Amino acid sequence: MVMAFALAVIMNFGAYWFSDKIVLRMYNAQPVTEAQAPELHAMVRTLVQKAGMPMPKVYMIPDETPNAFATGRNPEHAVVAVTQGIMRLLSREELTGVLAHELAHIKNRDMLTGTIVATLAGAISMLAQMAQWAMRFGGGRRDNDDEGGSPIAALVMMIVAPIAAMLVQMAISRTREFEADKGGAQIAGHPSGLANALLKLFSTHPPIAERVKRLNEMARGR
Repeated sequence: MVMAFALAVIMNFGAYWFSDKIVLRMYNAQPVTEAQAPELHAMVRTLVQKAGMPMPKVYMIPDETPNAFATGRNPEHAVVAVTQGIMRLLSREELTGVLAHELAHIKNRDMLTGTIVATLAGAISMLAQMAQWAMRFGGGRRDNDDEGGSPIAALVMMIVAPIAAMLVQMAISRTREFEADKGGAQIAGHPSGLANALLKLFSTHPPIAERVKRLNEMARGR
């Protein structure tokens, strides 16, 4: 158990510490100056001032797929990146809502929360794999009640534990998305921008309909 947890800590916190560099390289993102993208810089600067955050580095991704993200281990090391596609697809108000949502993730330190959850889930998955190998090589067979482990317990660990860890991870991710929607709407000053943007975008979690419903309720002051 100690070994599994140690490996999970090393892998996940390594990814957490270097998250900005890893993601930017993966997307081939390029830094843009204020002279190169004055409107984008102005938009981000206004949002971080409202949020009480330092100005992050701004990157552009040469891709027509509409996407935007903010990453970094804390607000002092944050990075905001947008694709060329999302710049063309969304209106100024919609893009403001999306950027505010991403900055809310950084302000709420969701990267750290996600890393802790991923570490625990990873440790559980490694334990399940160890149980599988133990059963395969006879670890589940014992000569008496004083040595070895229960094959039933090992089987439960192997099947149920990873599923439970995945469900917990998904539930926390879902909660953090809703919180980022709420925080982003407060930073932007209006929920409608993000709500309208979500209707144009795909593959989001939680489902768009529920997120849009909550944002519209905020707009109506409910």
